[in-house]
Amino acid sequence: MAKKDKKKGKLKKKLTDKYRLVVLNENTFEERFSLKLSRLNVFVLSGVFSILLIALTTILIAFTPIKEYIPGYSSSALKRKAAKLTFEADSLKTKLAVLENYTKALKPVLTGEIQPESIDSIQVEARKRFIDESKLNATKEDSLFREKVDSETRFSLINSKKNKVNIVFFAPLSGNISQDFDSNSNHFAVDIVAKKGTPVKATADGTVIFSGWTTETGYVIILKHSNNYISVYKHNGNLLKEQGDFVKSGEVIAIVGSTGELTTGPHLHFELWSGGYAVNPTNFIDFK
Repeated sequence: MAKKDKKKGKLKKKLTDKYRLVVLNENTFEERFSLKLSRLNVFVLSGVFSILLIALTTILIAFTPIKEYIPGYSSSALKRKAAKLTFEADSLKTKLAVLENYTKALKPVLTGEIQPESIDSIQVEARKRFIDESKLNATKEDSLFREKVDSETRFSLINSKKNKVNIVFFAPLSGNISQDFDSNSNHFAVDIVAKKGTPVKATADGTVIFSGWTTETGYVIILKHSNNYISVYKHNGNLLKEQGDFVKSGEVIAIVGSTGELTTGPHLHFELWSGGYAVNPTNFIDFK
């Protein structure tokens, strides 16, 4: 025990013994600076200096642009730009997918691959037989007259109320029309104002050929009817039918909403197409 105490005393003495650090002028040996230090003081000062140096270095790297020069780090502005470009790429990918689905849904309609559902097939077939039989006995004057009528009504962007169809359309929604059909301004529809949540009904029997989301017009549903008629319902709040479903006239297919970038408030944007051309829905339907 005595030896251990003796060794501890010697160690303590070595750590606490004072040493004088003197700075002299080499030519005159004049003392310019002196400092009394012990080994313990040197160890303590070295430790404190090391800790301060490490802390200052960490702060300098963390809060200054110097960190950008360290491998593995990147600037916050570059990260924000990369994140923004990623979001934009995802949005473009989504828009492209929606556009492809919309195009795929319309292609079979425009090419005539989808056959229209027959309504009152007995009467339709009877009319067809009557027309076919009348054509057999048609005179030259009758043929010329039919050709003239066909040429006048071939492009039906602007329809008159004299057009006769063998299909009855019902109003998909009752309400005030905020914007009428106007082919000059490329507004091939009527906008019907209604409260959110109001049921939107099928204007006639038909098949759902598109039911989905578009960026500009929100939730859209399109029905294919007999005699090459197509009805389009845009800016819906929710869709209740899916592509391929058969719906009856007056059946609820959607709910009024205000979706899409081009919406101006809760309303229904309703379009009616015949043989690939837009027709004025008010010529066939009473919305009041």
